[in-house]
Amino acid sequence: MCHWGNPILRKPCVRVDAITDELRNLAFDMIETMYSANGVGLAAPQIGRSERLCVIDVPEDAEKEEYMEVNAAVPMPLVMFNPEILSKEGEQTDEEGCLSFPSIHAPVTRADKVCFTFSDINGLRQTYTVYGLLARAVQHELEHLDGGVFIDNVTDQTKIAAKLEKLEAKTKRKLGLA
Repeated sequence: MCHWGNPILRKPCVRVDAITDELRNLAFDMIETMYSANGVGLAAPQIGRSERLCVIDVPEDAEKEEYMEVNAAVPMPLVMFNPEILSKEGEQTDEEGCLSFPSIHAPVTRADKVCFTFSDINGLRQTYTVYGLLARAVQHELEHLDGGVFIDNVTDQTKIAAKLEKLEAKTKRKLGLA
């Protein structure tokens, strides 16, 4: 897992031209990694890869009741190649964390409704409109693919600044960048 301080987290990902068996296997490995880490999403840069690929699996019981039925139409786990957000509506603010930022959580405001498109594991283009936690997860993972991270959306970073500095320094030492 790549943690804050690893330069790959800030690099935009490269579009996938062809969904190969190697990339399908990578996606399945990412799902296992996500489950092992108790996450709801994982993007390629978080495991040191540069492909525009992410996976998401929001447990049904983690979603707000009013969104369960509409989000149930989305098959989980989601494997998304070349995903793009088409539109966003509304607003939600909630605590957010990230597997690349262990033990760091902060309030983040994101859209409450998101329409997005992507190529699935078979290369078929899919489009969904989702709400709530699933909408938050889609925005979070696609942000990774663009070289962004959730802390970019934290208005007041004073409460997490010390943890961020410590994590960045530890990662840079580990990578030999310090």
